[in-house]
Amino acid sequence: MASLQCISSCFAFQRPFPTMKTNNTTTYSQSTHLGFSTTLSENSFSKGFLSIKPIERATRRGVVCEAAPKKKADSAIKRARQAEKRRVYNKSKKSELRTRSKKVLEALEVLQKKNDAESEEILTIEKLIAEAYSAIDKAVKSGALHRNTGANRKSRLARRKKAVEIHHGWYTPDAVAA
Repeated sequence: MASLQCISSCFAFQRPFPTMKTNNTTTYSQSTHLGFSTTLSENSFSKGFLSIKPIERATRRGVVCEAAPKKKADSAIKRARQAEKRRVYNKSKKSELRTRSKKVLEALEVLQKKNDAESEEILTIEKLIAEAYSAIDKAVKSGALHRNTGANRKSRLARRKKAVEIHHGWYTPDAVAA
């Protein structure tokens, strides 16, 4: 009787057994379904007092259990929040420096296309360049932009300004002594 309690129920018989015989010829009345595991066989009970053969039944569809997604650790949630704040902050810095650089380049292009440009018109562009330099330096300082990238962008603006000055004859590069 003790071995009947240890058996787990993976499969159950379809009809109840009215009587059950053991090896020592004692009969037990059984009115409920008998269940057992498929991993148990009759050899497991051959040395005991109960011997049962499993009855195969039509295979039923198994239920697939899906584990719920694991909850993120509190530190991971905090890091995600911090990363989002930094991303938004860096995006605004980069957007500002792109806008200021674009204004400088557009002003230089307009000035270069002018035929009757005055040398005093470059002063307004120099103010725009100073604002762009400031935005680039702030982005580098905050870590939104690498320092070499910032230097390259400032150099690009300076070269374009110099190209406009050379085009209009306001600046003559020194001949390199060879």
